[in-house]
Formats: sequence, structure tokens, C-alpha cells
Amino acid sequence: MEGAEPVNKKLGAALSGGALLVVALSGCSGSSDDGNKELDAWAAKVCQTVPAQQAKIVAAYDALAKVAKDGAPEELQKTDSKAFQDLSDGFKGHASALQSAGAPPGVEGGAQKHQDAVKELTALSTSYANLKKQVDALDTKDQAKFASGLEDVSERMKGVSKQYKSAVASVQNLEQGDVKQAVTEQAGCKKIAPSAPAANS
Repeated sequence: MEGAEPVNKKLGAALSGGALLVVALSGCSGSSDDGNKELDAWAAKVCQTVPAQQAKIVAAYDALAKVAKDGAPEELQKTDSKAFQDLSDGFKGHASALQSAGAPPGVEGGAQKHQDAVKELTALSTSYANLKKQVDALDTKDQAKFASGLEDVSERMKGVSKQYKSAVASVQNLEQGDVKQAVTEQAGCKKIAPSAPAANS
């Protein structure tokens, strides 16, 4: 366990940064004018499932941060596996909500921005699904192999960290101007997530 503990902490620090994306996805507090009814209806579709997906994502990051500090190999593997699955499902849910709603109506360049956001969120979901597979394959009975496996997971998280930033940028690019105003009026998209440390190990 001595050799794995520093790796566990390193992994936990890397994993915690993804909660930053939740803030971008949940919008910002603010007020809008009377707005566009069609755009408001679009925002309502997008925000309908946000609370459930957001709760799942935040809980997953909390679990990862907790187990990384003092978890035994078996517990770490079990918790990480579930958390990665929840993160994959959560971000896939955000992508599906956007996909189902379609491009925001009456927005210049909205179709391309919408497509980019869906693509980035889907890619992030896939990366978490792959991390789950990697964690599930770790050998908890061999401490050396387990520590080495965690190092590999931590290394892969550096690439996922870049995806966080790319997904945040794509969502923020979509949610500008009138779109941002419409989204912030929806209860499901109110900013309720706390900030988190940057994903940097």
C-alpha cells in the first residue's frame, strides 16, 4: 500500500477537475429580457434533464476525491469503476439532451456550434467509458501491478483533462448571447455546482 498511496492522491487530483464542466453545462445566474419563445422552448428541452445528470456527475467526482485519499485497492477500483460509469452516463445524457433539442433556433452559426458541443460531450463520455474498462482490468491482488495500473490511468487522465477544456469551450461557445439568456431562465440550468480544482497532475 505504501507505493500506491501517492499514486492514489495523484489520480484523485487529476480526476477532480472535471467538475468544472458541470458549471459550464449548468449555465450562469442572471436575467433575460422577454426573450424568444422558440428559443425559450429549446432551452427548456435542453435543461429538462440537467439536474439529474448534474447530480450524478457531482456525486461521482465527490466519490473519486474521497476514495483517492484513503481507499484500499479493492475499494478504489470499485468506486472508480462506478464513478467513471456515472460520469460517462452523465455527459452522454447532456449530449443526448442537446442532440434531441436540435440547434438553437434563430442563432447565427447555431447549427455548427450545436454539432460541436454534442461531439465534444459525446467524446468525453466515451473517454470515461474507456477509463472504466481500464480500471476494471486493474489487478488488486498484486500491489506493484495495481500501482502501475493507476499510473497508467493517471496518465490517460491528462488527455481527458484536455477534453474537459474542449468540452467547456464548445458549450460556452453555444451558450452565448440570447442562448445564454434563455438557458439561465430555466430552473434546471441554474448554476448550482461548486467549482473544483483544475485537472492538473
